[in-house]
Amino acid sequence: MTGATEFFCMSVNITFLGGADTVTGSKYLVRHDKHSLLVDCGLFQGYKQLRLRNWTPLPVAPDQIDAVILTHAHLDHSGYLPLLAREGYQGHVYATPGTRDLCGILLPDSGHIQEEDAAFANRHGFSKHTPALPLYTRRDALDCLPLIKTTDFGHTFQPIPGWRATFSRAGHILGAASLLLEVQGRRILFSGDLGRTDDFLMNPPDRAPAADTVLIESTYGDREHPNEDVLAELGPALHRVAARGGVAVLPVFAVGRAQAILHAIAELKIRGDIPSSLPVFLDSPMAIHSTHLVEHYPQEHRLSNKQVRALTHCATLVNTPDESKALGRRHGPMVILAASGMATGGRVLHHLALHAGNHRNMIILTGFQAPGTRGATLSSGAKSVRIHGQDVSVNAEVVQLQSASAHADASQLMDWLRTMPERPDQVYIVHGELGPADELRKRIKHELGWRAMVPEHGSTWPT
Repeated sequence: MTGATEFFCMSVNITFLGGADTVTGSKYLVRHDKHSLLVDCGLFQGYKQLRLRNWTPLPVAPDQIDAVILTHAHLDHSGYLPLLAREGYQGHVYATPGTRDLCGILLPDSGHIQEEDAAFANRHGFSKHTPALPLYTRRDALDCLPLIKTTDFGHTFQPIPGWRATFSRAGHILGAASLLLEVQGRRILFSGDLGRTDDFLMNPPDRAPAADTVLIESTYGDREHPNEDVLAELGPALHRVAARGGVAVLPVFAVGRAQAILHAIAELKIRGDIPSSLPVFLDSPMAIHSTHLVEHYPQEHRLSNKQVRALTHCATLVNTPDESKALGRRHGPMVILAASGMATGGRVLHHLALHAGNHRNMIILTGFQAPGTRGATLSSGAKSVRIHGQDVSVNAEVVQLQSASAHADASQLMDWLRTMPERPDQVYIVHGELGPADELRKRIKHELGWRAMVPEHGSTWPT
């Protein structure tokens, strides 16, 4: 069968509306017998041609979707939900309690940032659109939150009558899940974003259940994580920048990465690897709220109560815009953690604009940088980066951490597949750039002997 959109009403089909041949915009539309269910509802990020997809209506009317299930709260999996609801979706959105709590933080903040960015562009006249408009507002995000209905890990529920769904732990961030969906006798397993078995913060993923069809992420499908841990990478970098009195700016994902880096900094100070007096600032209200949630879900992470307390107290919390601006008047040494993790927006842009030009300073990239993002530009060694319509010189030392990723690497993805009790009929490789996705496809074919393919964006395939 080709990737044509035709399907038979008694078959079970998946249309790949996002997260296909790219790491962003995860949306998988499952259809059977006039019913439709959307697994994940993510924003496209990175390249402009990808971001423009956010403004293109879905090929299915929102009010024709019967249910939505979220694997986790990161915006590339949940960030389209406010727009879906504004355009007419009124059904349930099923998620774990951790995902619900994090969406309550992430989605309004996403709307707020979009409003702020549009207003900034209009004030300074660097947008090609007059006026620049947000994709959705904070109000839109708040309005969609009551749609979220929570379900615990391991509990089977019916998002559509006769359709069965079960969450298992994915270990990526708080609340992150893999999803087993059973429709008309077909078992479809969505990996979601899989965490590492050796993650610094989170517990490992659960074993994979039996399934006929598997959708597996491939963010790191072509590479292995280094043997050294994040302490061995981050410690020398922070020691170096502190010794020269510089400012270290760390773009961080507010959920997951910010907490892991704070835990690492707390441990480095306890060990004496960096000065205990080194000022650390967490400049992200979203990350601040997410950090407090670590205390509420002790069963999902590796930290002791003592380590959680150290994590939550190792940084000065920066809440208001005025407090954030005041950081710009401080001199180093100091460490600033701010969202977003790929420097696509948020307060980190102001810190980068202020500090990137000084050779004493440092920019520490803490995870995967999607192509087309400012983070990817910085990681490539570029001598300038465009921020708020201006070219900003990059003279600061740029450090790319290799060990801080919250995604399973290629071998860990393969190991997770190997935990399946039986061979699936088909594997679809998703949530990866074409190179990593195809490398994982080849490993699945050669090492496991399973049918595997990389679906194209917009294509429809059987389960």
